Amino acid sequence: MAHFAKVESGIVKKVIVAEQDFVDTYIDNEAGEWVQTSYNTYAGQHKLDDTPFRKNYAIVGGTYDATRDAFIPPKQYPSWTLNETTCQWEAPVAYPNDGNVYTWNESDQQWDEVSI
Repeated sequence: MAHFAKVESGIVKKVIVAEQDFVDTYIDNEAGEWVQTSYNTYAGQHKLDDTPFRKNYAIVGGTYDATRDAFIPPKQYPSWTLNETTCQWEAPVAYPNDGNVYTWNESDQQWDEVSI
């Protein structure tokens, strides 16, 4: 089985699990096209050390950039920029690497520690 994203005007509308034959023969009356995606690909890396596929797994509401041949997740915050290599959005300040959990504070442009 494989994963396929229904893409309309560059926007991912849905993601399904199906055989290639199903997608090839399915009579689809909805606008858009089916584009294969890989559940194990994130930020241009394959989780199982296989060949990465289209940079990221498709997410509903995200985009498919045909020029990059990449799925790009939805942008979480206005201040974040797209990493052209990974096709992931990145905060203007790096996530702290101290083992704690943080959430992005868009107003203050910083990571705030989450108390657990």
